[in-house]
Amino acid sequence: MSTTPQIEVVFPRPVDLPVREPELRVGFLLAPRFSLLPVASFLDALRHAADEADFSRQIYCSWKIVGRKEAETVEASCGLAVQVDTAFPDPRDFDHLVVAGGQLPQCLEIGEDKLAYIRSAQHAGVGLVGICTGGFLLAKSGVMDGHRCAVHVEHDRQMRALFPNVTTVTDQIIVSDKGILTCPGGSSALDLALSLIRTQCGRSRAVKALTSLMVGRGRMAELAPDHEYAYLTTCGHQKVEQAIGMMVSHLSTPFRIADLADRLNITESGLQAAFLHQAGTGPQEVWRNIRLTYGRWLLLNGNRSVTEIAFECGFADAAHFNRWFKRKFRQTPSAFRAARWDAAGSADKEPKS
Repeated sequence: MSTTPQIEVVFPRPVDLPVREPELRVGFLLAPRFSLLPVASFLDALRHAADEADFSRQIYCSWKIVGRKEAETVEASCGLAVQVDTAFPDPRDFDHLVVAGGQLPQCLEIGEDKLAYIRSAQHAGVGLVGICTGGFLLAKSGVMDGHRCAVHVEHDRQMRALFPNVTTVTDQIIVSDKGILTCPGGSSALDLALSLIRTQCGRSRAVKALTSLMVGRGRMAELAPDHEYAYLTTCGHQKVEQAIGMMVSHLSTPFRIADLADRLNITESGLQAAFLHQAGTGPQEVWRNIRLTYGRWLLLNGNRSVTEIAFECGFADAAHFNRWFKRKFRQTPSAFRAARWDAAGSADKEPKS
């Protein structure tokens, strides 16, 4: 009697990262009968950008559902109920307040307390975002007069009739006007979320979210990371493209190339040969160089210590990061940062012609 061999299943464990303030803090205000897809795609982009792998910790991004009462539920147009996390916190707790619309005219019954919260967020300098028919709700609150607003073509006439002081735009998926962002809904909310992530958290965070969400190549091409192996994301070799995606998704938590090959259902030698053919070097060097390039970006675009950056880029300690960084860029991380900051300071002092 034959027996089926038992396969050991090993799940990765999250690596402890330094405690930090999220770079992107988002509040969600849901209208009655809100559309689920725009909210879900926006939230999942944040979730994947906020942590390494698929651990979903709110490290680089954070989010909360806000409403009039904690633990009350708001029903989506599909019938799914979503629970409120917190009752109207200080809007300054967020960088952006996302107002999610949905089915008309039901979503317009948002309540004066929620409209007042939108106005208070604008007064506090919080960025406002309207997704789906969220632009209608922003207009109803009074913050959209004289602004352009992205509207689905099906709702263009309704917006112009209800809010004549708002200029409708039906041929753009994202409209940014005087600090207010709007999109007409559907998957365009994902593009808006990725734009915010890229602006506030960096391109690598946005690419990580794209890779984890298995988004199509069109979006990936627009956000391809700034490293010498970016072309491998569309090189035509499926296993290499998938490997690059996993590498970008695990910048802080790299693992053995043998395990990478196993996850891709290819032999380690086969993966090695594919990378040598496509990149001229092996997957281990490619992965390390992608992480080093990300570390260089962090050195230029933030105040984190070299040790913090070393851990975020998946190195065991600052000494390993220093050694590999110097080998690739011919400077230590500290010297590289100091030289670039000094150059930027000198440029600022030069008289303008």
